[in-house]
Amino acid sequence: MYTHSVSSLNEQIKSLLEESFNPVMVEGELSRITFHNSGHIYFTLKDSGSTLKAVMFRGNASKLRFQLKEGLKVILNGAITLYKPRGEYQINCFDIQPSGQGALSLAFEQLKQKLSAKGYFEQSIKKPLPSFPKRIALVTSATGAALQDMLRVANSKYKLVEIDVLDVIVQGEHAGIKIAKAIHYADKRGNYDLVIVGRGGGSMEDLWAFNEEIVADTIFSATVPIISAVGHEIDWVISDFVADVRAGTPSIAMEMALPDTNELYQYLDSISLQMEQTLSQKTLAYRQELNHLNTLYFQHSIEKKLVQKKDEIESLKAIFEQTINYKIESSQRELENIKQRYPYVIDNILKTNQTQLSSLNSTLELNNPKLKSKKGFVQISQNSKVIDIGELKKDDIFEVQSDEFVIHSKVIDKIKI
Repeated sequence: MYTHSVSSLNEQIKSLLEESFNPVMVEGELSRITFHNSGHIYFTLKDSGSTLKAVMFRGNASKLRFQLKEGLKVILNGAITLYKPRGEYQINCFDIQPSGQGALSLAFEQLKQKLSAKGYFEQSIKKPLPSFPKRIALVTSATGAALQDMLRVANSKYKLVEIDVLDVIVQGEHAGIKIAKAIHYADKRGNYDLVIVGRGGGSMEDLWAFNEEIVADTIFSATVPIISAVGHEIDWVISDFVADVRAGTPSIAMEMALPDTNELYQYLDSISLQMEQTLSQKTLAYRQELNHLNTLYFQHSIEKKLVQKKDEIESLKAIFEQTINYKIESSQRELENIKQRYPYVIDNILKTNQTQLSSLNSTLELNNPKLKSKKGFVQISQNSKVIDIGELKKDDIFEVQSDEFVIHSKVIDKIKI
């Protein structure tokens, strides 16, 4: 019997395996997954009775739509290879599909769960759409029917808006990166009120660019409101969940984004009518208030007060004239009475005065010191008042007067005899 060397035997086994099992499809459960820095993926495929080592090199790994996870049941498409130095064989995977489920569907659900856990879908962080956008950026294909549908709606509904088309590819290997860059550009430019991201309908593969994580991250980080309008009403993509608003179609997105011109006309008419009514009511109220103020002004005005004072003066003047006239009439009547009584009164007064004068003359003659100038007789007075000698007290000062002399004297002593 021919004796093989280890190397030659492994070489023959390698040739036999690689020729017999290329390509090969095998189903099993993922285990012991290792994502190498080089981009290669190493793992084990197992079932209830056996295990099989597997590798997916970076070129094929980069095309995976979903995330490989422990315990996930998959179908591998590849070729059996043998590593001759160690005599170990493994399967070199060209493609991996979830068992019983499409890769895209699984990738969609995996990313949806991941982003939901990160809070990308929270309603509390959704930004409101502007009521009257001045400028809108459309991130879509410039040659697609979706763009024409949106422009047609904008032209018929609200012609005042300015629309910029940021032309991107909407499907294919690099479409997600292009879409994300366009969204980032529109957001950082700062002069857009709204961004609409979308395209027309297609298969899940056609719409996949809007399911990529880079697009979701860019929409989530944007400060400008974003509407996701991808495919038809029944189509849902990741960008629909992350965007501030989801529209069933691109046309619906434009309907949602723009105000209706006819409705604005009706609104303006209602505002105009309301303004007219308000102005009319305000004018009436101000006119009434002005009339009231005019009345108050007239009642309290200087002219009114002057008229009142003039009336008071006229009234006082009339009262004064009446009083004066009354006084004059009374005085005239009294004067007439006096005139009638004057002769009699004068005679009585003269007679009375003559009688008083005669009495005074008699008294003067009786009290004239010259008439009493008998030797030893004088008049005693104190403070120009004639007093009796008995009224004087010791040390009093008094005057002694004769018909010729006045002597100022002082009481030295007083003896009663």
